[in-house]
Amino acid sequence: MSAAPSVFRIFIPVTDFDEAIAFYQRLFDAEGRMIHRGRQYFDCGPVIFAVIENNGTPIGDHIYFSVPNLEAVFSRAKELECLESDSVHGSASGEINVRPWGERSFYARDPFGNGLCFVDEKTLFTGET
Repeated sequence: MSAAPSVFRIFIPVTDFDEAIAFYQRLFDAEGRMIHRGRQYFDCGPVIFAVIENNGTPIGDHIYFSVPNLEAVFSRAKELECLESDSVHGSASGEINVRPWGERSFYARDPFGNGLCFVDEKTLFTGET
């Protein structure tokens, strides 16, 4: 048994709770569950993605999600107009591309500046060869 800790919950700060919940419900195609006003949980595999209303700054980097249907999530992200417009290693970040490390992915940002990356579950790079 590993002594390394396990991640079970990640908080995402937002400044408009209602807007955030509508955004993530559409992007994830899931209702999530209200814990109390100002906190909503979305089950993302074994990790809880917790949307919390506060005046904090966005997370510093991206949160990476493994998805079985990358095109479906991409379509919803495009509809929500949240695709990033810069590049990652020479390819457009807001388009589905195969990255140099072999993952098919795209990058997005929620309305509050939090970075998100969606990766085709069949192409995950975990550092193992």
